[in-house]
Amino acid sequence: MDIRKNESQLVCIAKFIALPGEVNELIQKLHALIPVTLQEGGCIRYELNQCIEDENRITFIEKWFDEKTFNEHCAKPYIADFFNEGNPFHVKEFEVTLHKQILP
Repeated sequence: MDIRKNESQLVCIAKFIALPGEVNELIQKLHALIPVTLQEGGCIRYELNQCIEDENRITFIEKWFDEKTFNEHCAKPYIADFFNEGNPFHVKEFEVTLHKQILP
């Protein structure tokens, strides 16, 4: 079996669980990140999703040109502001994992 991975691009899956009663505020704060992030040169995909079975579970699926552009994104002031100011008030827990796409 020949499994090939796209070694240059990076996929990030960021999962958030909103605090009780805070899901709408969390979505609003995450939506605010979309337009500025989509303008970043290395951003290929930046998509916000809500779990059908549990509306408090919100997931970003992101695709970046490479690890360098992803790291540059993470250093942007609006991302730092979210994690330092918005996140503690609306998020019960979160997990960020990095992946490589497996090609056919």
